[in-house]
Amino acid sequence: MKKFYWSAPRRSVCPIIPIFLPFRGCPARCVYCAQHTQTGQGPMPFQDILDKAGTVLRARALAGLPPPELAFYGGTFTSMPEKEQRQCLDLADSALQRGLICSFRCSTRPDSVDIPALTRLRDAGCSTVELGVQSFTDAALTAARRGYDGAAAAAACNLVKQAGLNLGVQLLPGMPGVSPEVFICDVSAALRMGADMLRFYPCLVLAGTELAREWRAGGYRPWDMEVCLASLAQGCLMAMAHKTPVIRMGLAPEAALDGEVLAGPVHPALGERVMARALLMAVLQEADGGRLFALDAPLRCQGYFWGHRGELRAAWAALGLGSDEVRFVEGEEVRLYL
Repeated sequence: MKKFYWSAPRRSVCPIIPIFLPFRGCPARCVYCAQHTQTGQGPMPFQDILDKAGTVLRARALAGLPPPELAFYGGTFTSMPEKEQRQCLDLADSALQRGLICSFRCSTRPDSVDIPALTRLRDAGCSTVELGVQSFTDAALTAARRGYDGAAAAAACNLVKQAGLNLGVQLLPGMPGVSPEVFICDVSAALRMGADMLRFYPCLVLAGTELAREWRAGGYRPWDMEVCLASLAQGCLMAMAHKTPVIRMGLAPEAALDGEVLAGPVHPALGERVMARALLMAVLQEADGGRLFALDAPLRCQGYFWGHRGELRAAWAALGLGSDEVRFVEGEEVRLYL
């Protein structure tokens, strides 16, 4: 018998309430970006956005729900006008003082952070800064017109850690210049930089973007689904080895996305499909070419073990395993009987 530990690192039990600020503070529009479509939020007056969030927080408290974490997403928080940043921090401070939230986080660009800005965020109660790194590879960053290089991305990660904040790193597998090999190098770099959490957003071709024009002209080819699933599964295994959670895979489902995705690996069960492949990869590595006559898997894997609509049953059968040979048990070990 062989056995190995299988448990994706636990996410925070504190729910996240997002405030989307599309394009706020962004110095330019990246070739793949369609924030209003991605967030499902059209243009709104800034104060209306904050007022709506405050209403949600108060309603949660009245309903007896636990305090969530507030998250400012969708723009470049630290490059927003000072007045808007102050309005956000005032909302967060008031919510913290009243016990409506447990903390807050924000997302920003690697070239928009410095120690004074990060210190101000930390002192205001911010717990986490997520950096939209996308890639640490210079060629890919140039192709996506990000406006910074890999060294700047790495330096920003270090600054966040130096400021005593949790570091989130967002990667964009499949964007121009990011092959599966480059993506794996990006995951390795993020883990080396001390990322406390990762997000994997496979690049999609969205209507109205520069990338859509490049795709139509034949200048860009998105990853197909199988390449995406295999690459993200490998990235997840690397993160698990470092006990670093991957807190998101793929864009959150939004009605506004329907009909706007022109090409690319999009699927409502992307995360489950990736985790199913990651587990299969781990078992194949442990089996080392041998066949199994039984396997015990953690009960929490049962929902995705066989793959979406059983798509991995043939792969498990090739190892000698069918429904009768697999048991789902308590605990966090996978036990292989060879």
